Amino acid sequence: MPITSGVYEVIWDATFQLVLLGSLLIGATSGTLGAFAVLRRRSLLGDALAHAALPGVALAFLWTQNKALPVLLLGATVSGVVGVLIIEAIVNYTRIKADAALGIVLSVFFGGGIVLLTHIQQSEVGNQSGLDKFLFGQAASIVRADLYVMCIVSVLVMVVVFLFFKEFKGLIFDAEFISALGFSQRVVDLLLMGLIVLTVMVGLQAVGVILIAAMLITPAAAARFWTDRLHVMVLVSGILGALCGALGVGLSALAPRIPTGPVMVLVATAAFLVSVLIAPRRGVLARWGRLRANALRENGQHFLRAYLALQTKDKGEIVLADLASELQLPLYRVRRLAKRLARDGWVSLHHGACSLTETGHKEADFVVKSHQLWEYYLVYRSILEEDHVDRPADEVEHILTPEIIEQLELILAQEGIDVVGDIHKTHSGYRRTGRDE
Repeated sequence: MPITSGVYEVIWDATFQLVLLGSLLIGATSGTLGAFAVLRRRSLLGDALAHAALPGVALAFLWTQNKALPVLLLGATVSGVVGVLIIEAIVNYTRIKADAALGIVLSVFFGGGIVLLTHIQQSEVGNQSGLDKFLFGQAASIVRADLYVMCIVSVLVMVVVFLFFKEFKGLIFDAEFISALGFSQRVVDLLLMGLIVLTVMVGLQAVGVILIAAMLITPAAAARFWTDRLHVMVLVSGILGALCGALGVGLSALAPRIPTGPVMVLVATAAFLVSVLIAPRRGVLARWGRLRANALRENGQHFLRAYLALQTKDKGEIVLADLASELQLPLYRVRRLAKRLARDGWVSLHHGACSLTETGHKEADFVVKSHQLWEYYLVYRSILEEDHVDRPADEVEHILTPEIIEQLELILAQEGIDVVGDIHKTHSGYRRTGRDE
């Protein structure tokens, strides 16, 4: 598809390129540190820091009458660090929990920042200050000097994360371990929070106080759906953040009068929703597939177990209607179940009746044996009484593997209990689909 002249002009526009590169840096840095913040359960810390930075921005302007980004970011950083220290003091020296401390600092600092901004807007220099862009972000205001600051901070954050990756990993998963190695938990935690402070401050200009937390949390939350390994999650989160920043800038440039920061957040939200839906292990579709496969396997095993319960020595075929009555299921569901088992090679269908194949007999014997062994185990370990053991055994028998069955047999054999070969006489008696009678 040819690129239109309008899009071509936008791509080669110097301002667009500055904003694009700045948003890429903000997204990548936020996503990288967001992985640590989410796993450290400090997701709201970025939100609290962003709100705590607002009075710092206003005070820096009032003090210097200068709206250069480094000056305002210095004020925001000082204010954010003060907010972090107050949160730490509240958590360590009072009985108030961390979430309440975050809420207190967030609301108090944000309220103070709004008061100061209102005062500035009503002053003589208010119309020229432009500090209100820190509320919702204004990526288009990024200039080359701002980009240099973003580059320096992003490189600094990435280098520190690379050098202290093991310490941050230990802080998240085993804080006592890093203490045993001679590192101070408090110092490592403060280092991580300091990096988060820098990242939040750099992103304020483009995304704003209110939405910067979304760029910190959302890419990391989306990356969590794709992997269980920390270094992969950090990498995926950083790439997702960068892509969300770039796409947000591109969409905002193609659709005039749409603010860049909120679009970046919406793109990140879309990435999160896609991850929730299609992630291979943790996604909704994958989970639904596993639950459906488990349900089909359980229904099939109930079918086989009911077949053995109805089978007699002189009767090889069981009528499906009898199986439906035994399973207490509608006949159409039993027919559908029998057809599926026939496709798997477990049963043979003969005009409204069925018989087990050799493979089906082996599977049915294994299912009943699993149920019986687990019942014996629960009873002889005095975990449950005999008249209450059937339902728990029915819930567990479907996940027992041949290796677990072998271990159960060994344990029971050591206690002088031999249940092998007695599959038709379970200890508590077979009951329909595991229901107590």
